[in-house]
Amino acid sequence: MSTRQEIGRWGENVAAEHLKNRGWTLLERNYRTPYGELDLVARKGGTLLFVEVKTRTSEAFGMPEEAITPVKAEHLLNAARHYLQQHPEFDGTWRVDVCAIQGQPGHTGTQIAWFENVLS
Repeated sequence: MSTRQEIGRWGENVAAEHLKNRGWTLLERNYRTPYGELDLVARKGGTLLFVEVKTRTSEAFGMPEEAITPVKAEHLLNAARHYLQQHPEFDGTWRVDVCAIQGQPGHTGTQIAWFENVLS
């Protein structure tokens, strides 16, 4: 696994823990669709949540959330719709959030910015 992949995996773990601490049940990690991967899929009550996690170790290449381009947003929306088609048993509301993480494994001061319902 490359350093980049390790940072990404660490960020997903941080985001998953953040969700669990807020009462969400994690259903899927790295769910692959023909439109791309859904980093995290979680459920709380009647709401299904699709989370795109972006992690940066510094601001040298911009803020993590800036990596959500219009093309990436379209892929996320199509991936979420695909997931819903594959899981017809789910009939509640759903949304797509972005979790932007700045920090490094083993260091203090990790910053989490959560952006809700980014594709409404």
